[in-house]
Amino acid sequence: MSLVITPPMRDARAREIAAGFDLRALPADFYANPYPVYAALRAAEPVRRMPDGSYFLTRYDDLVTVYRDAQTFSSDKKVEFAPKYGDSPLFEHHTTSLVFNDPPLHTRVRKLIMGALTRRAIAEMEPGLVTLVDGLLDAIEAKGGGDLIEDFASAIPVEIIGNLLGVPHADRGPLRDWSLAILGALEPKLTPEQEAAGNRSVTEMLAYLRELVRERRAHPGDPAHDVLTRLIQGESGGETLSETELLQNCIFILNAGHETTTNLIGNALVALQEWPDAKAGLLQKTERLTQDPSGLEAVLTLAVDEFLRFESSNQLGNRRALRACEVGGVALEAGALVTLCIGAANRDPAQFARPDVLDLAREDNRHLAFGFGIHQCAGLSLARLEGRIAIGRFLARFPHYQLTASPTRGGRARFRGFLRAPFRVA
Repeated sequence: MSLVITPPMRDARAREIAAGFDLRALPADFYANPYPVYAALRAAEPVRRMPDGSYFLTRYDDLVTVYRDAQTFSSDKKVEFAPKYGDSPLFEHHTTSLVFNDPPLHTRVRKLIMGALTRRAIAEMEPGLVTLVDGLLDAIEAKGGGDLIEDFASAIPVEIIGNLLGVPHADRGPLRDWSLAILGALEPKLTPEQEAAGNRSVTEMLAYLRELVRERRAHPGDPAHDVLTRLIQGESGGETLSETELLQNCIFILNAGHETTTNLIGNALVALQEWPDAKAGLLQKTERLTQDPSGLEAVLTLAVDEFLRFESSNQLGNRRALRACEVGGVALEAGALVTLCIGAANRDPAQFARPDVLDLAREDNRHLAFGFGIHQCAGLSLARLEGRIAIGRFLARFPHYQLTASPTRGGRARFRGFLRAPFRVA
C-alpha cells in the first residue's frame, strides 16, 4: 500500500502560490506541504506585504531581529483581535493570556509559572511520565496498534498539564476538544462554525475553572509543584492576578502545553515513517545506549530538537510595530502587523545546512520552535522531557511500527500536526 505523508509540490506551483500569497486565502496543497512556498517567499519576497497590509516574514535572521526587539514589536493583540473577534469570550481570552501580552502582565504571569517549572520540579516529573507512557504502550500492544495521535501523542500532555494544574482525572475528558477549538480560532480566517466553537469552548472552560479555583482556594496544593496554587497565591509580598487574569491564563497553560506537545510527538513518529534511514540510524544509536542513560538522553534530546525544527508544532507568531522601523531592508509603518513564519525560518538555508533533510544528529540546532527572547516558551524544558520520554520509549517498544493508512493533517496554517495516524506495532 502506498502511503502519502507529505506530497511533493512542483517549483512552479510553489512560486504561483507565493506570488499571490495571502494567509486568508490558502489553497489545500499549501496546508499539505507549505515548505516549498516558504522557500519561494524567502527567495523572492522575504518580507511579503499581504493584501490586508500586514507583513509576512520568512527569513531566520529577520525573525530573530523582531524577537529581540520587544520595545518596538509588541505581543499585545487587542488592536489586532478586536475586529476579528469583537466583544466575545475569544477576545477576552486571547488578549489576557501570557503569550499575547507585554510586560508587566507578561512578566508577572511568566514568573509565577516558571516558579513551578524549575529544573528540579521537571526532573521529579520524569518517573510519573515514564509510568504514564508505559501504560499507554501496554494498551497499544494489547490491541496490536491504534492511532498515533488519539492513543498516544494527545494523551500525554493532557495528563502532564492536568497534573500541573491539579485537574482531577475524571474531569480531563473535554480538554482536548476545548483546546482544539480555542487554538483553532487563531487561524487567519475563520468559518462561523469555528468561531462559534471557539467561543463556546472558552465559556465552558471558564465555567469549569471557576469551580476548580474555588476548590483550590479552599484546599491549596503545594505551590512548588501546583501551578494553579502558585497563580492563586501570587508572589510573596508581590502582586496577585485578577480573577480574569488567573482564569484566562489557566486556559492558556492547558491549551499551549497540550496542542504543541501533541504535535511534537505525533509529527516525530510520522516523520520517522517518511525518513526510514533517519529512523534506522536513531534506533541503532538508542539500542547501543540502553545501558548508558546519559548518552541515551543526549541522543534523544538532539533528535527532539530536530523534530521541532523540521516540522515546528507552532508555525506562526505575530507582532505589532509600535513605531516606524525597518526589517530585512523593508520600511514598516507604526502599527504594522507582522506575522513571523517559524516554519519558514526553521528551514532557512542561511541558518541550517540541508534544511529540508531530517538530520537527527544535527548539532548547534538554534531552531525557533520555542520562540526567542522574552516570550520564549516557558514550558520548553517540560516539552523536551515529554518528547524525549514519549518518542524514546515508543521506539524501544515498537521499533518496527508501520502506518496503515495515510495520516490526516489538522488542516491549519498556525499549528501543524495530525488529527489521525493509524498504525500497527509490527
